[in-house]
Parts: sequence; structure tokens; C-alpha cells
Amino acid sequence: MKYLTPWWMLSVLGVMLTAPLNAETALVIAPYGGYSLGGGQFDLKQVDGQSLAQTTHSDKVSIDESGHYGLMLGLTTADPGNIYLSFSRQSTDLASAGMFSPRLITPLVVDYIHLGGTLYFPKGDVQPYITASVGTTRMQPEFWSSETRFSLGIGGGMEYRLTPYLGLMADLRGYATFMDSDTALFCNETECLWRVTADVMWQVQANLGLTFRF
Repeated sequence: MKYLTPWWMLSVLGVMLTAPLNAETALVIAPYGGYSLGGGQFDLKQVDGQSLAQTTHSDKVSIDESGHYGLMLGLTTADPGNIYLSFSRQSTDLASAGMFSPRLITPLVVDYIHLGGTLYFPKGDVQPYITASVGTTRMQPEFWSSETRFSLGIGGGMEYRLTPYLGLMADLRGYATFMDSDTALFCNETECLWRVTADVMWQVQANLGLTFRF
């Protein structure tokens, strides 16, 4: 691998996850939706059968921008903040990167499953926050095998408390998915479709949601 894991992101996450639980710990449920941007640009080469040494076609492709939805489940901490498990799903396309005539390669579902922590900076009912997380990115193309890769997330946003039990949240989150350079992707029982040349896939999520505390 050509990349170096950003250990500072893991350090931030470690501090958040080891924060002491509040004496009045509450369960937090936060459904949300939004828009996913980016997805990088990959150099892909079509594989001839199962031989990675033989290619028949090369292209530059990227993951199309599209909407997503998700859910976070967590517990409040004493800092104040929370620790949480999150899941988000984006239904999109993997397409060639041509500006004027993009070509569909395959429909694609991108899932993020992350364990994270949030640190709030309360100012009355307005509560800015930062967040970091670690987990996996799962990419599921139509008719081909899914691919799961290690990923890190970091972001920031704001929550507005409507009541002690209900709030509105808005944030931006960046995800870095670490890819093995020059490896096979999207295989079925007999062959692999592509060989990818990439180190990191970046995506940004813009989210809006509700937070419920119990």
C-alpha cells in the first residue's frame, strides 16, 4: 500500500470513545438523510478472464453524486458528547468520467458502517460539535461481488435543541476509504471485472436529521 494511515484521526476518535459516560446517560437515536459528493476518480482496467496481467480496456471512472440515508444509535457521555454506531446507504452509479457523455459502468450501492464519537461545545440550545469515526465501506455493484474496505471519517456540524428530548442536526462528514493499489475488484464465480489503481477514495456527506434522546 502506498498510503499512510492518518493516526491523528484515530487519536481524536480514541479520546472521544474513552470519554466517561454521564451519570444520566441517555440513548440517542438520529435518523438522517443528505447528499453524497465526490467518490474519487479511479484508473480502471478491464480484466481478461481471471488474469490481472491481461487487460482489454482501460477507463477513468468515478462514483456519481447522489442522495443517501442513514441512522445513528448512541449513548451520551459526560464531556458532553456521545459515542455512536452509524449506518448510511447511497444508491448510485459507477460511471466513466467523461464530462459530456458519461457512460454507466454498473449501478452501485455504497454503505458506511462506523463506530464514532462526538464532542459538543454547548451554547444554550445551539450545540456545535466535531465528530470522528472508524469502520468499513462496503461497495456492492449489480451482478458482481461486494467489496469491503477500511475507512475513517471526520466532520463537524451543529445541533439545535427544540426540547430536552428532540433536536435538529446538520453536519458535513468526510470519509476516506483505503484501497489496495492495483488490485482486483468486483468479481463473480468465474472472473473479475476490473483492476483498480487507487490508494484512497474520498467522499463528503452533507446531512440533515433529527436527534431523539430517551
